Amino acid sequence: MDVKEAGQFTRRLSMGMVCAAVMGIAVTACAQDQNQNPSSTANAFYGSVTVRAISDEPLKLSMDDAIRRGLETNLGLREAESGEKEFQGEKNEALQEFLPTINLSGGTGVYQHNLAALGFGPGVLGQFSGLFPGGLPPGLSLITKDDLTQGQLSLNQTLFSGVVIAGWKAAGAAARSAYFQKMSARGEVVQQVASTYLRAIADASEVDNARALVKADEVAWQHAHDAHAAGTMANLDELRARVELQSQQQTVIVAQNEEEKDLILLKREIGIDSGQKIILTDPAPYSDLAEETPAEVRAVAYKNRQDYQNLQNQVIEVRAVHNAYRAQRLPSLSFSGYYGVDKVNGTPSHGVFDAMGTLNIPIFREASIRGEVDASGAQLAAVNAQLDNLRSQIDQQVRSALLDVEAAKKLVEVSKSNVDLAVQTVSDETDRVNAGVDDNLPLVTAQSSLASAQTDYVRSLYQYNLSKLALARSAGVIEQQYRAYLGR
Repeated sequence: MDVKEAGQFTRRLSMGMVCAAVMGIAVTACAQDQNQNPSSTANAFYGSVTVRAISDEPLKLSMDDAIRRGLETNLGLREAESGEKEFQGEKNEALQEFLPTINLSGGTGVYQHNLAALGFGPGVLGQFSGLFPGGLPPGLSLITKDDLTQGQLSLNQTLFSGVVIAGWKAAGAAARSAYFQKMSARGEVVQQVASTYLRAIADASEVDNARALVKADEVAWQHAHDAHAAGTMANLDELRARVELQSQQQTVIVAQNEEEKDLILLKREIGIDSGQKIILTDPAPYSDLAEETPAEVRAVAYKNRQDYQNLQNQVIEVRAVHNAYRAQRLPSLSFSGYYGVDKVNGTPSHGVFDAMGTLNIPIFREASIRGEVDASGAQLAAVNAQLDNLRSQIDQQVRSALLDVEAAKKLVEVSKSNVDLAVQTVSDETDRVNAGVDDNLPLVTAQSSLASAQTDYVRSLYQYNLSKLALARSAGVIEQQYRAYLGR
């Protein structure tokens, strides 16, 4: 690897990792809002490699099963794993520069030579006639033929090159950075699949609540219908009860549709055919999370965040690229040689060899080197600035996640209390209507309030679990500890 090739190699590695980091940031930003564009075309983490054929039996699926399948088949993770293999291949290419290159070659052939064309015309040969007894042989042809058989073993090795050493360090850092990019993608899969699973559970709860309210509304409507037929209740009360019943039936239809769509999205994320029936076996988790201070979570994040470790290795990589350009001022030492056997026109074979050491000392290319060093130095400063910014960003994300968890917890408590109050209100109003004390307007109002309270509770619980997942992701431990954060 000469100076130019090494510079191109390290530059390619650096640009590759920068592109990978930019793609990772874009994917993560896109994944944060699933409802905007849940398509694998825009976000690979919404797709997967389907590995299971459709069966007639419904597939029972826990959250752990869903996450395991996602880690095995998710398209976004597959792409990250391919990226890691690509950079591991680049690292092996750089390793070869430290190892000897040994080739074995051989061949045989017939060769024809024109001595006149090679400068040995009749005049030149005549000058050597005195060396031969009797002069030159008569009829000497200037066109000669010979059979040549060769076998050769060659070796080339770089003994010292600052550019090669720096290129190897850059390749190692790039491979490690690709590894952490893959681990970050695994965390993305866990968060994505768990969030979709939780949303499907919330949808199922919405459906169950809506169906229960439909049954209650059917009873209320039937009571109003019978009372109106008996002449003890106005027609308006019956109409009001029927409108409430139909409104709640519409809610069931909408909730069922949302549940089916989210189940399809979940199946797409974990490699299950969209037509396969699945049954989610886990209920919505609800448990308090142990209190942590921002300093505690931040310390865990600095140790475990894959994007932080990724960027740290990018700093090492870019620094190695910078050193590679600086190393162009240093001499390089290499060795090359071969040993072979030649046999011409049936004569006995004879060994031939060559052994040569090459010392390359750059004398003056200062303008070009200085320009490359300055450019790579600017890139190094930019990556260091990004690392400093990421430290602050991690602190911001940790503090925001803790605030979201605390706020979501309070919302769950309030919404649960509202459900209890709404249930009691509906019970009281039902008794008043049945006793003929009041018409059904307060009852219909109470039923609407109960539906709204139940919806708020389901959504607040979903948001609470999402906020805990986001906290685990901001700490960099979501794959290892998502169960603990969800209280499962």
